[in-house]
Amino acid sequence: MTVEITGVCPDRFASVRDVFEANFEKDTPWGGELGARFSFAIDGEIVVDLMGGHADRKREVPFGPDTLTALFSTTKAVAALLVARLVDEGRLAYDQPVADVWPEFAQNGKGEVTVEQALSHQAGLSGFPDETDPALWFDWDATCAKLAAMAPLFPIGSASGYHPVTYGYIAGEIFRRVDGRTMGAALREDIAAPLDLDIWIGLPDSEHGRVADLMRPTAMPQFGEINAALTAAFLKPWSSPGGKGAAEWRRAEIPSANGHATAPALARLMGALASGGSLDGRSLITPAGIKAASAERIRGRDLVLPYEISWGAGFMRNEPNLFYGPTAEAFGHSGWGGSCAFADPTRGVSGAYVMNKQGAALIGDPRAVKLIEAAYASL
Repeated sequence: MTVEITGVCPDRFASVRDVFEANFEKDTPWGGELGARFSFAIDGEIVVDLMGGHADRKREVPFGPDTLTALFSTTKAVAALLVARLVDEGRLAYDQPVADVWPEFAQNGKGEVTVEQALSHQAGLSGFPDETDPALWFDWDATCAKLAAMAPLFPIGSASGYHPVTYGYIAGEIFRRVDGRTMGAALREDIAAPLDLDIWIGLPDSEHGRVADLMRPTAMPQFGEINAALTAAFLKPWSSPGGKGAAEWRRAEIPSANGHATAPALARLMGALASGGSLDGRSLITPAGIKAASAERIRGRDLVLPYEISWGAGFMRNEPNLFYGPTAEAFGHSGWGGSCAFADPTRGVSGAYVMNKQGAALIGDPRAVKLIEAAYASL
């Protein structure tokens, strides 16, 4: 089947188009894309924006400019930026205890957990070890209360143990306690609406018709050594939200997992982090704020993701894996199934990849890695 590729791709970036087209070939390890989009920006301006394939499983609806895709953990990059803005404004500090703004969080020995430890997955709260109704995740206050009361699954600060879903509630509740708004509301009011960025945490019903169908991975991820933190994070029946249906999932605000966006909107947002903190003349964060947010908090073998990872304050730093191009100082986040968004302040570039056929890689999906490598090679 011939797939129509549309969008913008100057001759200079012809190799990016070649890789994008090749990702649709059936003889690839992932069996070809269903629908996908890749955007690459220089100083916040989109220079490459390629899309193709279909938004639905029946292959009847083209994957078009208005198609929204579920981001899963790529949403964490947006959440990290929202917290970084509070720190940049002097309303929060990375080194202060979470309990300063959320007193209930101090239960079970968590009184000294700092904001930066919580954001860099060092708090030991990667998931709920005890039996939990999967529908609890749709009750924000109940989920936060359970996290506040929970005992850490590993010694605080001893390692990172990726918090796939709980991160959003921890970061989101810190944000709400300081700002008074949810992250989804602040994103729309302060960033997305003023800058016309098609990014959402908590999707209104009016936008549901634009969301691409998902095809789940055909293979299980390779988790590595099983431990308590990993089991709670990924392997329990209640490790992720359930029991409410797709519409309720889209409406919910889960800043770790259920953002929806287009690739160019993400690439432009990350473009602000790649070019001094401003987008379209509007300052989102200072250069010092970017540096503080992306600075390394911990590095080593993660207890949940089977990789050595360098974590910033919610951002996944590019070294040592180099999933986001060749620059060590780049940072961003990847999402379950393959999506990603990144910023590279040293080169002034940013990018995003979204798709609706999910792969089995936990991070560093080869489809995205090849596109990003081709984009850098074209600079």
